[in-house]
Amino acid sequence: MKKTDILFAFVVVILFIPFVVSEQAYAWYISFNESHGMVMSFLKFAVLATMGEMLGLRISTGNYYFKGFGVLPRAIVWGFFGMVINMAIIVFSTGVPAFAVYLGMDHAREVFAGPMSWGKVGLAFAVSVTMNSLFGTVFMTFHKITDTHILQHGGSLRALITPIQMGKIIKNLNWDVQWNFVFKRTIPLFWFPAHTITFLLPGEMRVLFAALLGVLLGVLLAIAARKK
Repeated sequence: MKKTDILFAFVVVILFIPFVVSEQAYAWYISFNESHGMVMSFLKFAVLATMGEMLGLRISTGNYYFKGFGVLPRAIVWGFFGMVINMAIIVFSTGVPAFAVYLGMDHAREVFAGPMSWGKVGLAFAVSVTMNSLFGTVFMTFHKITDTHILQHGGSLRALITPIQMGKIIKNLNWDVQWNFVFKRTIPLFWFPAHTITFLLPGEMRVLFAALLGVLLGVLLAIAARKK
């Protein structure tokens, strides 16, 4: 174990232990999350998703960071992604049950908002499939574009104010990997079931769980890359 591993673990403990041991801290989190959901979405993804990328990098390369990685710009980009993901969760968790009512499942909204049942599981799966198939593919592609853009600018904050060379980056993406691995494997095998669980959780927990899934996926991809 390296000193950086101890430091990383220490940072994780400092971030999360107050909400575990203190009822007041947890109550503040719940209250602030209800009042400022988009702000909390920014913070959750900025912290957790970036830490997930760093942890994945540690597993695959042995280091949490390399020159040009761009921790701060990645965190800021992830924060904005977090707000977009929060919006998508709200839109699809509202829209899919409404569409189910339109198709003839008259009590879809009540079932989805009610206690655990097979009907609720089915609706949660439908929401997950719809969101990941329509929104997920675009999001994952744009995420790859922003990663490439940050690396092209040496991990500098300048990347945040420099126009993205969208056409050039899209043209040079590895579409074989994007289609055959990211879309065809991670979406149906990981995101469909994982986000089914997300939509079975209470509304205030969904964005946090989605951010934690990003950490888990970063670790899994790093392990897969190392084995490969």
